[in-house]
Amino acid sequence: MIGTSLTRRNENFREVIKSYYLLTKPRIIPLLLITTAASMFIASQGKIDPFLLVITLVGGTLAAACAQTFNCVYDQDIDYEMKRTRKRPIPSGKVHPTHAMIFGSVLGLLSFALLAFWVNLLSALLAISGIVFYMLIYTHWLKRHTSLNIVIGGAAGAIPPLVGWAAVTGDLSWSAWTIFILIFLWTPPHFWALALMISEDYAEVNVPMLPVVEGAQPTVRQIWIYTVITVIFSLVLIYPLQTSGLIYLMFALVLGYFFIVKAWQLQQVPEDKQVAKSMFKYSILYMMLLCTGMVVDSLPWAHNLSHSFNQQLGFLWQYLVY
Repeated sequence: MIGTSLTRRNENFREVIKSYYLLTKPRIIPLLLITTAASMFIASQGKIDPFLLVITLVGGTLAAACAQTFNCVYDQDIDYEMKRTRKRPIPSGKVHPTHAMIFGSVLGLLSFALLAFWVNLLSALLAISGIVFYMLIYTHWLKRHTSLNIVIGGAAGAIPPLVGWAAVTGDLSWSAWTIFILIFLWTPPHFWALALMISEDYAEVNVPMLPVVEGAQPTVRQIWIYTVITVIFSLVLIYPLQTSGLIYLMFALVLGYFFIVKAWQLQQVPEDKQVAKSMFKYSILYMMLLCTGMVVDSLPWAHNLSHSFNQQLGFLWQYLVY
């Protein structure tokens, strides 16, 4: 990892605050918080303690901000080389790497302390494990060495729902791990669509993203496969787990249909960056609305409806099998 030759620029206090804020890559964090909240609502069957929800989301925000700040420090060399990232706080000289490391460390310590004291130790340890996995496994080991980087590294982004579930129950059930796997499967088509859009940037700095190593056609084929698997797996929460019910089913089917359509359209024109951009944007919308479906389905009035639906579904399954 190399530094940049830029000297730090003089800034007023407001610009300094903005620079440190941008270090955390704030546009990424809301989706992580939505998956955390969805998991908490399901775990509590819609009867979530507002204080617990707020504290857990604040702790998760601090953990995510810590991980992204450390990522900016580690990737400052390639951020300086890529046009898309050259204006980030560190390569542009607005924040010194040492100061960014201190800032990230403070965020991580605050996250752990907040979750450990006000929530429980398991949620705090899970949040820290997400930071460690993201930095050591994905950023340091996988990202620059293998085209499978995002497949394995996607586990880091799937940890927030585990944090949320642990915050409510103090343990991790099959349902929690199912949401984890769902996000793990969703991450490759989501990120590879982005990689297709900016493959030239990755090629310029020798980051072996799949489109750079294998090309667009094999990438969109993998996007198609993972998208179909993701949509099918999203139904596991309904059966056999019976964690969610009818309302979530409607969300999953409608959103899944359009997710598959987007992946199919991309497969027809692998080189079209606008179609890749459309796929990328929809993948975000898909996960946000799917988590919204989880939340709505978990509410007491909807949960009763879902329970009745799951019973009927179970009876039907038994009838078909036996």
